[in-house]
Amino acid sequence: MRLSRAEYKEIARWTEQLRPTRQCMKMLKDRFPHHSQSTLLSIFSLEYQKRTKRTMSRHHVPDVMERYYQRYLNETKVRPTAPVLLELANEVDLSPALMARIILDRFLKDMDGEMPSKTVLNSMLKEPSLIQDHILANNIYQCTINDCCYGPLVDCIKHAVGQEHEVLLRDKLMERNLSFLDENQLRTMGYDKTPDIILEVPVAVEGHIIHWIESKASFGDDHSHRTYLNEQFWSYWNSFRMCSWNAMSYISEPPTGSESCRHFLRFGPGLVIYWYGFIEELDCQRDRGILLKDCFPTDIITLCHATELEQMSESQKEDKE
Repeated sequence: MRLSRAEYKEIARWTEQLRPTRQCMKMLKDRFPHHSQSTLLSIFSLEYQKRTKRTMSRHHVPDVMERYYQRYLNETKVRPTAPVLLELANEVDLSPALMARIILDRFLKDMDGEMPSKTVLNSMLKEPSLIQDHILANNIYQCTINDCCYGPLVDCIKHAVGQEHEVLLRDKLMERNLSFLDENQLRTMGYDKTPDIILEVPVAVEGHIIHWIESKASFGDDHSHRTYLNEQFWSYWNSFRMCSWNAMSYISEPPTGSESCRHFLRFGPGLVIYWYGFIEELDCQRDRGILLKDCFPTDIITLCHATELEQMSESQKEDKE
């Protein structure tokens, strides 16, 4: 789904009043019913993470963290079955999963008299049954399952969704009988920073040559896309070297043998698929080798297809003559 920057800003402004809970996601979907749940969740997650980065420092002041902890202790004495941590997180506008981490960290300091290791802390957040205090374990669990932006559950979901879309991309390529190398194969060949897919024979999409494809199971906003350009996409393009051939001629006359190795050292121009959409104004780097799509392209032109078109064109010319 392509959104104009104005449409994106409208959604982003509306998310400012929301908390990172699944109930708030329903409110967001009701407000923007024509957008998919996945797109809205991705946009909200991006905006909430920006908000968290701006405000996180105030929650990590020692006096503030101690106040949160003492309030948790006092309220659980009065309401032992209530979702105290979840309510507190929503009240102070902090991610429930991050609030759970603060309180658990403070609890373990009381128990052991020293700072808990990150390994112990993370294992208990992932598996609250390891926490000796059952009331705290229940509160940690409630925070984890109700947070749609942070926490071990969200991390697992994001990883699974990312893997799912990479599999989807590979399936689409195999359906089109396109030969490719995936990220794992490229790493075994010694490449350090690689896109998800390298096409062994380039294709053309909307008049642009594509050597590689990157799958992003997220929405592409200004901040994330700029980060990806600087840390990933430009490095793929800048590794490309081409001397005596231009990009369009490659489809019909690909270099072979030592020429191929000498002139086509690595990746070149490519395609980024933001499966949950992107701000349409960001698709402005096509002439520089970065094409954006929100789905797998249907108008792929392969070497065989290009040859057939050329033969048809020549045949038509001969018929006219």
